[in-house]
Parts: sequence; C-alpha cells; structure tokens
Amino acid sequence: MDTRQLQTFISLIDNDFNVSRTAENLFLVQSAVSQQVKRLEQELGFDLFKRKGKRLTGLTPLGQEVEVQARDSLKAVKNIVLIADEQRSMDHGVLRIGCTHTQARYILPPVIRQFNQAYPDIEFQIHQGTPRQLVEWASHDLVDFSICTEALAESSALDSIACYEWNRCLITRPDHPLQKKSSITLSDLCQFPIVTYVAGFTGRQTFDATFAKTGLKPNTVLSAADTDIIKAYVLDGLGIGVIARMAYDEQLDSELPARDLSHLFPPETTLIAFQKNKYIRRFQQTFIDTFLKTVKRDTTHRFKPVTGSSGR
Repeated sequence: MDTRQLQTFISLIDNDFNVSRTAENLFLVQSAVSQQVKRLEQELGFDLFKRKGKRLTGLTPLGQEVEVQARDSLKAVKNIVLIADEQRSMDHGVLRIGCTHTQARYILPPVIRQFNQAYPDIEFQIHQGTPRQLVEWASHDLVDFSICTEALAESSALDSIACYEWNRCLITRPDHPLQKKSSITLSDLCQFPIVTYVAGFTGRQTFDATFAKTGLKPNTVLSAADTDIIKAYVLDGLGIGVIARMAYDEQLDSELPARDLSHLFPPETTLIAFQKNKYIRRFQQTFIDTFLKTVKRDTTHRFKPVTGSSGR
C-alpha cells in the first residue's frame, strides 16, 4: 500500500465516485485510477466500493472505516511535508484565506497590512465563498483558514477560534422617519421594506428567528451576500437596510446614517477555523495572532473581541 493508492481512493470519494473526474483532478488516465483501486482492494482483501456494473456508486461499510483512516494518514503525510517546507523556507509561501465578502472588505485589510510588514514574501490569497463552501474548503485543506460567522463551529472536522462578537445596525437615507425615533423596535422595522443579507450569510438565520419569536414578519424586499450591494439599494430608495455593524464606516457611509440595533438582536460570533490536526506553520500562526490582536485593538466599537477561544 502507498500514498498514491490512498490519494486515489479519497479523490474518488470527493469526486462523487466519478472515475473520469478523479482522473482529471489527479492528472491520470482513467485506467490508472481503476488500477490503483483494484490494487488497494486486493491488498486489503475486501471491496471498498459498492458497484453497479462497472460504475462505482458508494462505499461499503468497511470502505467507510478505511476512509477515516486514509484521510488521517494523508493528513499526517502532508504535515510531514509542511514541517520540511518550514525548515527550507520559513518566510516564503502562500497563505490561503477563505472568507465572506464582509470579512474580506471590512475586517481583513488592516490585518493583511500588518501581516505583510512581517512577511513581505508571503503571497496572500483570498477565496470568497458561502459559509458552507468555507467549511468544505477548510475541511479538505483547500484553504489554510476560513473566517465567517455561520457553519464553522458545526463541523467536527475543524478546529475553531472565536475572534469577535458583532451585532447589527440600521441604515437609511438621511430623511427617513426612523432616524427621528428615540428608540427603534422590531415593529418599527416591519413598517418598511427591508434590504439585508441573503439566507446563510452574516447572521440572516438569527435575524429571521428574532422576528419569528415575536410573531412578526419583516418585509424583506431584497437580500444579498455583499454589504456594498445592500448599501447601494438603500441609497437608491428601495428600503431600509439592516447590516453588520462592522460593515459600516461613518466616513465612507456618511450618506446613510446608522442606528444601533444591538438591543433588538442577540450578538453573533465570528470564528477562524482550520482543518483538525493541521500543522500550523510559523507565518500562519502569525496571521492568527495578528488577526486577534487587530480586532482587540479596534476602537470603533464595530465589534467586541472575544477573550479565550473555542475549539474542537
């Protein structure tokens, strides 16, 4: 048995048992993929895959057990390579960050600026995706770290660190009647069309649940993953906006006055997560430390640093 057989086995699973797609991803011909599977099953003495004719349709019960061990073995091999890379080139490499638009646009710029001063030769890659994609990417080490609010803590394949808490604010055009109210209620928000985040992003689940608990139903006329899109439509007069407080800048967003809504909604926690048992290189640890120090030093009250961490 060798690592190539295990890599082929895992790649087949990750590619929904599609031999041609697996071959393409591994830069092999299809016959080579089939041969690797045949040799592995012969060495083990039992079938790993369920079959319908020549087509692979799933894993046998024993195949499911082997999958767990194979993933751990390949992860250990990768960590060994990373240890060697660390010794050869401590200050060179690529740092892959998976995140949502909100993190990329409003949280990461000062972090990256400071990190770049310490590691000018590290290439920084930002991969934007949905929270579910961020879990998938981090779980399979397609990114080094994923940063978002939703989904990360739910995955048993990831270790996670709580970074900061945040809440929401209301944005409107300057002449909107809600800006004149001394205190805003959920009922007040329901009186106007609302523009906010799409389901699965930036606390939308909590947003909906908060209204549902009181029997209220907000009139959401548009939802988007991108806060800048929400701001644009509010400015255009489509409705009022409910956005993450950390995505509001008093200077850049001066045309859209804001009101705090933390008295209406429970706080959310943003996490940074990575593959369980992942070997963390020195520059990767520096990024985590820089991220946590940056949010701790923030004086804009856009969010609240979390002391300690939560891991899996």
